[in-house]
Amino acid sequence: MDPLFPQEAVSSHQVLARKWRPRQFASLVGQEHVVKALRHGLKTGRIHHAYLLTGTRGVGKTTIARILAKALNCEQVDREDPDPCGRCDACLQIDRGRFVDYLELDAASHRGVDEMAQLLENAIYAPTLGRWKVYVIDEVHMLSNHAFNAMLKTLEEPPGHVVFVLATTDPQKVPVTVLSRCLQLALRNMTPQAIAAHLARVLEQEQIAFEDEALNLIGKSAAGSMRDALSLLDQAISHGGGEVRSAEVLAMLGAVDRDKVAQIMDALLDANPKQLRMLAEEVCALGVDAADVLQALAHLVQDLSLIKMDAMASGDPQLKRWAAACEAEQLQIYWQILIHGRRDLPLAPDQQSGLIMSLLRLHAFRPQSVRLEENPSAAQLPSPGAKKAAPQASPQASPSVPKTSGVTTAFALGCAWSELATRITCSGFVRQFLEQSELLSIEGLHLRVRVPIRPLAEVATVNKVKDLLVAHFQRPLRLSAEVGAVGVQTAASIHDAQRRAEREAALEGLQSDPFVQAMVNELGAQIDPDSVQPRKH
Repeated sequence: MDPLFPQEAVSSHQVLARKWRPRQFASLVGQEHVVKALRHGLKTGRIHHAYLLTGTRGVGKTTIARILAKALNCEQVDREDPDPCGRCDACLQIDRGRFVDYLELDAASHRGVDEMAQLLENAIYAPTLGRWKVYVIDEVHMLSNHAFNAMLKTLEEPPGHVVFVLATTDPQKVPVTVLSRCLQLALRNMTPQAIAAHLARVLEQEQIAFEDEALNLIGKSAAGSMRDALSLLDQAISHGGGEVRSAEVLAMLGAVDRDKVAQIMDALLDANPKQLRMLAEEVCALGVDAADVLQALAHLVQDLSLIKMDAMASGDPQLKRWAAACEAEQLQIYWQILIHGRRDLPLAPDQQSGLIMSLLRLHAFRPQSVRLEENPSAAQLPSPGAKKAAPQASPQASPSVPKTSGVTTAFALGCAWSELATRITCSGFVRQFLEQSELLSIEGLHLRVRVPIRPLAEVATVNKVKDLLVAHFQRPLRLSAEVGAVGVQTAASIHDAQRRAEREAALEGLQSDPFVQAMVNELGAQIDPDSVQPRKH
């Protein structure tokens, strides 16, 4: 038996979440920062009168509160090693919920001022058996305002023998006056890797056969909660007939099989929309949630992006093959499509339709090189919104497009950069960016532009413009902006020049009008040039 786990764990009728609940600081998983702070306080005798433990469900808030209560009252605790012994009467009685100086209160069902007043009245009396009275109030944010007000006085001037441990999943709802009187400790969600490793230890102690991949699936599904993970593990053991196997866990969770995800990625890279539709129908027929499919693909795209940019090493030849077949920009587009597709699933007519359309959108945003290979004449097609094909202009014929070796895609379709402000519906900084920017070069799918002022080069604005261009040209474009003096070929400059020419023409026409000339010559009238506006067509 592992010494970090309790001797009582031999009972087979208990569920795993209770049976393997940590009884000592050393057996806690994933909360080392909190354990370090509490150990230091116990070693040095710096015991705070009120602790606030925050975190999502199942991360160990009440477990830590119990361990702290045992450490404060343990009959054999060592100052150098403040872990409770787990064997003395105080430790055993606290674990069983029978220690008279330890009280757990659920604020969700005892939220009134009367319950709080009664608790505070008893707090003034010295401990009966232990050294400290420890009051644990779970989900403390559920207390009423009157109950909080009743608590404030005691928190401000507490009896020297009382320790309050407040726990909550929603610290934003706890009054600031209470927060300011507590030592706050934020518990973290546990990583899937840490959960899987702990589950493996539990199963080894239970002598239950398991597959690592099955534990990885449970670790991801637990969403950071060890309690949820142990509950899922109990279910997996039942589904697997006393073993924990990947196939049974997949069926239990309704999760997508990795092989299906691999098939989807292969069909995507093979540009096979029929296969994508068939795979979407297959996974939905198996009862798999479409959101889980998109999430699994997003995880895969993230891994491929890290491998592509040398930010992660991988020995998996399949991952290397996929990463080599994708462009870095393409993977970024895939990420956005998958994230937005998962978000928009509730708006789809049904889950299957939403999944199919998301996969087809991934197919539609293939790299330009693939499109040209499939249709060599694609480079001669008109830009989106054009009514008929136009001859491809030479680089010299379009002063707005610098001559570069990579101009074979977006702006070789008859659309000059300065025209974009009139072709794309936008407003605010995005419109200012398009009107005032100057195109410097096109290197493959990378557009470099210059803007006259720093605010237009902010990352948020550049990203918004890039998203508009990607949607307009349906290409995985990249966009970067630098600040400097711009030339005369910006949309704003061209528009200003056109307006000036129109005003000059209007002024000239006004000056040559016989009636106006008579007014000037006979009555001494004058023409105010600033008041002259061209006629609106």
